[in-house]
Amino acid sequence: MIKGVLFDMDGVLADSEKFICQAAIMMFRELGLTVHPEDFKPFTGTGENRYIGGVAEKYNLIIDIGKVKARTYEIYTEIISGNLKPLPGAVSFVKSCISRGFKIAVATSADEIKMNANLKEIGIPSSLFNATVNGLEVQNKKPSPDIYIAAAEKIGLNPDECLVIEDAVSGIKAAKAAGCKCLALTTSFDASQLEEADWICENLESVPEESLNW
Repeated sequence: MIKGVLFDMDGVLADSEKFICQAAIMMFRELGLTVHPEDFKPFTGTGENRYIGGVAEKYNLIIDIGKVKARTYEIYTEIISGNLKPLPGAVSFVKSCISRGFKIAVATSADEIKMNANLKEIGIPSSLFNATVNGLEVQNKKPSPDIYIAAAEKIGLNPDECLVIEDAVSGIKAAKAAGCKCLALTTSFDASQLEEADWICENLESVPEESLNW
């Protein structure tokens, strides 16, 4: 029986993808390299090390990942201020999960600085959740199941008692590998690419009731 809900963040609670992409493009431009939004698509949901590092590898650019990631986050926090909004239904759905008595957690491949900046900006502070897990807390990023296993453990549940809400192919694979059920949102990928999920819907305004009753 479902007892907990584990939320991915980017593409689930906040539409932050375009902003981190913009920030990374601006960072690469400072390094003298022109990259394009489509270059980042294969690395969506895998954490910023891979998101930035994968594109650098594509263009054979040697980078100091810690340094360039820090610069990307500097740009990112500037451009989301006043611009990053919660995705449709995000705020009300989180509150609905709390009222249903579910334990809830955020499990994001993003670093802690991005997680906290996003949650604060969209008005769903980390204090609303029973626990958070960010990409710095697990060695193996999605599609490895580590982050969802850790999130379930932090809220005192088994993975098979949890529903994961994801938007990325790598995240769905991580959820299923962890033993969770998974609801996929079509905010970042077409439904045809999300078929490994147990349920698929457009956003958190249209969550199928059966995904919350099993």
